[in-house]
Amino acid sequence: MRKPLVLLLLFPVFVFGNAFWGKTGHRVTGEIAQEYLTGKAKRALNELLDGHSLAFVSTFADDIKADRSYSKYSAWHYVNYPLGMDYQDSEKSEYGDIVTAIQECIAKVKDEKNSREDRVFHLKLLIHFIGDLHQPMHASRGEDKGGNDIQVQWFGEGSNLHRVWDKNLIESYGMTYTELANELHEVDRKKRKEIQEGTIYDWVDESHEICAELYDSVEVGEKLGYRYSYDYNNLLFQQLQRGGLRLAKVLNEIFS
Repeated sequence: MRKPLVLLLLFPVFVFGNAFWGKTGHRVTGEIAQEYLTGKAKRALNELLDGHSLAFVSTFADDIKADRSYSKYSAWHYVNYPLGMDYQDSEKSEYGDIVTAIQECIAKVKDEKNSREDRVFHLKLLIHFIGDLHQPMHASRGEDKGGNDIQVQWFGEGSNLHRVWDKNLIESYGMTYTELANELHEVDRKKRKEIQEGTIYDWVDESHEICAELYDSVEVGEKLGYRYSYDYNNLLFQQLQRGGLRLAKVLNEIFS
């Protein structure tokens, strides 16, 4: 693979034609998180979400993209910074990014002085963005729009590196979100504690490091299929599981 250009873009550069983690991926993370909520968090979420599950509301931040009045939130789905650099050392976008978005959403939801409408809105965004944080191509580099400009073939059809990780891999696996969540949600206490350790900064840098590996996993124009799925499905499942368990941690802390 060519060497990444050291370039920081201070305006939204992402192509929003793809579904982030796809509906299936976001619902998987929501369903897993639901299993590890404290009683107090369950009661608070049940009230704020009118009885809906985390999986049900997990696609909200994508659903509103068609409404231009929400365009300010487009840059909140991702972050771009040079490979090999930590997020905290990178230059920040004036439009915000997924890290600042998560921080703002947490603050909005925690503050009971805010209107119920405002808290619910930011809660739905938060649930989605924790999912996006664990899709490695959302913690990527800006010069190729998070892998959107790296064209590949997926089982003979045109795609790109970002789309492969947003939807091709997970949809090709052929399981519903409930089936996948059921396979991934059982984690022993020790492993769960290890996964939930750290901060948002640690988690974004973790995704960023995985992203560097994914850039090296393809060549432009490469024909991908069963071999790529075999090599990377476990990483896909790992990230879905991490996203779900960490979402539970964040929500439990908010409503503790």
